[in-house]
Amino acid sequence: MNGNNGGSVNASVVYMSGYLPGASPEKSPILSHVPVRLPAAVHGGGSWKDVCGGGCGFAMAISENGKLITWGSSDDEGQSYVASGKHGETPEPFPLPTEAQVIQASAGWAHCAVVTEAGEAFTWGWKECIPSKDVGGKQQSGLSEQGTNASSGQNENRKVGEEPVKRRRVSTAKDETEGLTSGEDYFATTPSLVSVGLGVRITSVATGGRHTLALSDIGQVWGWGYGGEGQLGLGSRIKMVSAPHLIPFLESPGSGKERSFVLHQGTATTPRVPGQYIKAISCGGRHSAAITDSGGLITFGWGLYGQCGHGNTNDQLRPMAVSEVQNVKMESVAAGLWHTICISSDGKVFAFGGNQFGQLGTGTDHAETIPRLLDGQNMENKLAIAVSCGARHSAVLTDDGQLLCWGWNKYGQLGLGDTIDRNIPTQVELDGCRLRKVACGWWHTLLLADSPT
Repeated sequence: MNGNNGGSVNASVVYMSGYLPGASPEKSPILSHVPVRLPAAVHGGGSWKDVCGGGCGFAMAISENGKLITWGSSDDEGQSYVASGKHGETPEPFPLPTEAQVIQASAGWAHCAVVTEAGEAFTWGWKECIPSKDVGGKQQSGLSEQGTNASSGQNENRKVGEEPVKRRRVSTAKDETEGLTSGEDYFATTPSLVSVGLGVRITSVATGGRHTLALSDIGQVWGWGYGGEGQLGLGSRIKMVSAPHLIPFLESPGSGKERSFVLHQGTATTPRVPGQYIKAISCGGRHSAAITDSGGLITFGWGLYGQCGHGNTNDQLRPMAVSEVQNVKMESVAAGLWHTICISSDGKVFAFGGNQFGQLGTGTDHAETIPRLLDGQNMENKLAIAVSCGARHSAVLTDDGQLLCWGWNKYGQLGLGDTIDRNIPTQVELDGCRLRKVACGWWHTLLLADSPT
């Protein structure tokens, strides 16, 4: 659920706050940011390179030598234990079937995806989020039955678990190879190579509750997984997309400057969004967001709380431009469980969607169905450069290296030293550090910083 807000930056310190079952003493919240030590045996004397947030009950980061590092899982937390490996308090490399360096990673509720320097994407975890394979190992192509009923939103109002907590059968590599898992609930522990087409290089991935998006180096987006609320942007309530499908952002594309995005709402065509490609993607619990090269904001998927920003609470089945900010050039976007935060090219922060825990930062608990500019006292003279959303909390970094957090704080994920929710952006104090990146997980927050001076 992280915004794609820039490449990795060499730095030597990662800080963590919030709740991770296997890393929190007696499963208690970590209320203030504490450093995360990367054992020398893991990286050969190097450093941290990037933070990637993580899912429900585990954290992920990338070491300087391009290894995916996970920690925080506990063997009595079924989903996190399988998705992140048997890594508790001590950060450890997650085994991948490639020697290529990891350049970006993302985690949903209980599935993970990574991108390597070779332009390949791998995914593992929850069965619904992994492209299907036949017995020969080739990815299948096709869509499952389309649902006919609107989302009931069930399980979305859970106070702690955003998805039903189930004990599921774990498939082994042998099971997956021999095709022995058909019809069963399971987690796949072996990362699977995602195939989106010959010669296509993937540059970033985004993971939601049960769906995944992948962005290529020429600005095309593929999606797969659950699509019952339109979060895959295919125009209908497709329950399951079993293999990556190109999302139709473009209608009858022209060439050169004539090429532009034509987005739909039902049968009515909205104004064109100038741009030739998608440059950033993000997945929320059941909605998706993207930004074009010209700064246009596009959303689609579940809309019950206004998280698509179109002025209503309807599900948006096709990619649609957010008209309220069509004259604002957006730079980055991040989606949470029920809300969306984006940053404009001039450093302003806009928020919309659910606000039950103050995650919009507007000073109230009222939902917003169109983007609202955050211009209160704590945002005066602040220029935001990076954004990330957890399930129900938000964080931005400013150009002077400061961190502002707000929203749900039951587990201390805001890093403010307490468990009190905040409904306005609140500065987090970290003496001696210049922060470079922030990445929110479901119940925790990770920070990447320069070494303290």
